[in-house]
Amino acid sequence: MEAAQYPAHWEADVVLSDGGTAHVRPIKPADADRLRSFYSRLSEESIYFRFFGPRPRLSEREVTRFTNVDYVDRVALIATIGADMVAVIRYDRMGPGEAEVAFLVEDAHQGRGVASVLLEHLAETARERGITRFVADVLPANRKMTAVLKQAGYTAQSRFADGVVRMTLDLTPTETSQEVTASREHRAESRSIERLLSPGSVAVVGAGREPGGVGQTVLRNLLAADFTGPVYPVHRQARAVAGVRAYPSVTAIDGEVDLAVLAVPADGVIEVVKECAEKGVRGLVVVSSGFGETGPEGRERQDELARIARAYGLRVVGPNCLGIANTDPSVRLNATLAATIPGHGRVGFFSQSGALGTALLQRVAQRGMGISSFVSAGNRADVSGNDLLQYWEEDPRTDVILLYLESLGNPRKFARLARRISRRKPIVVVKSGGTTQNVPRGHAAPVLGLPDTALSSLFEQAGVIRVDDLIQQFDVAQLLAYQPLPKGPRVGLVSNSDALALLAADACVRAGLDPAPPVNLGARAGAAEFGAALTSVLQDVDAVVVIYMPPIPGPADEVAAELLRVSRDCGKPVLATFEGRVGVPQGLRTGATPERGSIPSYAAPEEAVRALAHVVRHARWRKRPPGVPEEIEGVDTAAARRLVLSRLGEPHGDVRIDPSELLACYGLTVWPAEVAASPEEAVEAAERLGWPVVLKAADPEAAKRAGTVRLGLTGPDGVREAFAGLKEQLGQDAVLAVQRMVPQPAVPTVVSVIEDSAFGAVVSFGLGEVTARLLHDEAYRLAPLTSEDAATLVRSPHAAPLLFGEYGYPPVAVEALEELLIRVGRLADDLPEVARLDLDPVLVGESEVIVLGARAVLSSQEGPRVDAGPRRLGWAGRGW
Repeated sequence: MEAAQYPAHWEADVVLSDGGTAHVRPIKPADADRLRSFYSRLSEESIYFRFFGPRPRLSEREVTRFTNVDYVDRVALIATIGADMVAVIRYDRMGPGEAEVAFLVEDAHQGRGVASVLLEHLAETARERGITRFVADVLPANRKMTAVLKQAGYTAQSRFADGVVRMTLDLTPTETSQEVTASREHRAESRSIERLLSPGSVAVVGAGREPGGVGQTVLRNLLAADFTGPVYPVHRQARAVAGVRAYPSVTAIDGEVDLAVLAVPADGVIEVVKECAEKGVRGLVVVSSGFGETGPEGRERQDELARIARAYGLRVVGPNCLGIANTDPSVRLNATLAATIPGHGRVGFFSQSGALGTALLQRVAQRGMGISSFVSAGNRADVSGNDLLQYWEEDPRTDVILLYLESLGNPRKFARLARRISRRKPIVVVKSGGTTQNVPRGHAAPVLGLPDTALSSLFEQAGVIRVDDLIQQFDVAQLLAYQPLPKGPRVGLVSNSDALALLAADACVRAGLDPAPPVNLGARAGAAEFGAALTSVLQDVDAVVVIYMPPIPGPADEVAAELLRVSRDCGKPVLATFEGRVGVPQGLRTGATPERGSIPSYAAPEEAVRALAHVVRHARWRKRPPGVPEEIEGVDTAAARRLVLSRLGEPHGDVRIDPSELLACYGLTVWPAEVAASPEEAVEAAERLGWPVVLKAADPEAAKRAGTVRLGLTGPDGVREAFAGLKEQLGQDAVLAVQRMVPQPAVPTVVSVIEDSAFGAVVSFGLGEVTARLLHDEAYRLAPLTSEDAATLVRSPHAAPLLFGEYGYPPVAVEALEELLIRVGRLADDLPEVARLDLDPVLVGESEVIVLGARAVLSSQEGPRVDAGPRRLGWAGRGW
């Protein structure tokens, strides 16, 4: 059978528990020789545990049976590394909803998590084929297989009979199974990055003898940083490079090689990757250009690079990247093209841009702000920002995470990780490239179908601090790195300049902070005055901005020392505009290099306040309970899925439906509306629905225009007159509808769902007023929604005060609106086939919420959503 006969999403690259990679795919008839070779490498014990007896070799009949499956009732998945099969797992259907499962892992690869990840993928495959239970017969001594089955997180039962343990696994995903999958993914991806950033040895392939070459630059930077392990230059002809013995190839190197930096022409990279795989190299940094950034041919070369590297178990940073660095004193790795690397610090830094990376590192160093580690991912053929988040989450040397992003590939996974990590470690993001024109060639496309404001909303939901530019990013980072989080928005201002204090106070108001009256000490104030004022002000505020800008040189060292003394252990952030310096001046450091408690300085008070405002909002987010999607009464997901599949069938395109019946499965009712072709039909509809009624344009686009609704029609004459007026206004071809009128004052709102190709299900909310629509005053959240998500979603649009009794509007049933949003979010999460859902308008009255209009578009979807289903690496260059 050909691979085309099974769904493409059954194939995946995966990260194993030790950080290496493997490829998972269904078995094919062409794998017969691969299966024989695999079997020949198995120990007698492994064979005995699998077949319950000795079996020195497989018969030809068995090889044929094992490699020929129907991908429905009989499915087998294999894991390959390079050209070799290293594991196989299979199921054979036994009856309705039940299948027997068995797996076998080559002895040399046992303990690497291969069986666990194969079980995840086979379980997903089985569920797609209507199988809900796995049954496995296991010998009591086969504790490894028993552990894999028990630790998968599924509901499991076991019984002992006739010398065999029969285990039954319910394949319904549970909270435990999902937690197990996420935990294993985290450990594996974190370990894979740790292997890259903490190598025991490094080879630089393409390190030429001519000064200024890319390879020699990386080599000299490694040596200058005093890397703690051996460094091996690789050059086909040179005997030595930069005074270090060189080798003609990677395989010729005497010792082990953990990391290889490739600086060879693009058309020679693949050959070197294969050499590295043969040598047993664990990771690659490809600084070479000539890949996706050059066009389709380079893109194909880049995809091949990622495919081959992953097939042989290697992770890849790049290509077209600046490199990686680790300031840990036990490593001291500078495998980059940047000669200037900041000193040891508590900030992890990820940059997609290679060219910009050098300038970024220089700016960080100029501020005196150290880093823990740095990765420039370039075209991101493999390693991405999500991998680094997994690593930095557990890295004890990293307290703050900085990301410079130009594009997104798997933002749903990013949101999941960031929401968890931001509770402990702040993430500060600069996201550029709002349009496809701004995205460098070779990078993944930006999120399509959602405006940039949606990205900001989703960052906010995940607790990510999004800033506008790099200066703001460093401003925020230095505050987070050295000072505690504020407990509230109250800001004290201590200054020796009246004008600067007023500027700071105005900046606080604009940023949503609450400034206390500024304390102006006068131009001649010294250390004693600043210390006393800071001591006093700290008692009544949540943070303090100190402005020290003497008109003539003053006792700066004494003032700095006093500020440090007073602020130490106060538990509140103190930041400064100290003589206009940027970073952490020597006098404001708690040690030889900046450490916790150091006071960051900004060029102007407005910049200090702006950084503080970002941090205050982040601290407020942390105080909110994390929340989990709660169980909702009156939801019938199974009925909703049957309804969607019956409406969808097997279309070649989108299917537009009236979603009233679908919404009813989630406890939501759409008020009926009847289309009327004549005034008399409109009157008859009004009689059936009950007076008073409204007459409106039935077309969704026409209904958005002002003046297309006639309200409060209480009798036949009014309906006839309104019908004639609307026909004259909209045209004789316009379609009109009659609907019962809401009996109380209400605020119109709009609720929508978009199934985005990258984010998955996204819920949007805004007010239905014409001005709000024109200004696209909407907020967004990923589905499903927690109670906290729904509450913040309702309050996020600029026009939200209209829901809370402002500007003459009566307060409305906000809690009922939040419940509706939660139910819509549940529907969106359950049904990826719902490509678009619009509830418009949703009238929010004083005591209830009424859905007056609803439209939906269904679209068939093969396989799980991005970041749903079993663990997998994103496709080369596309998985962020």
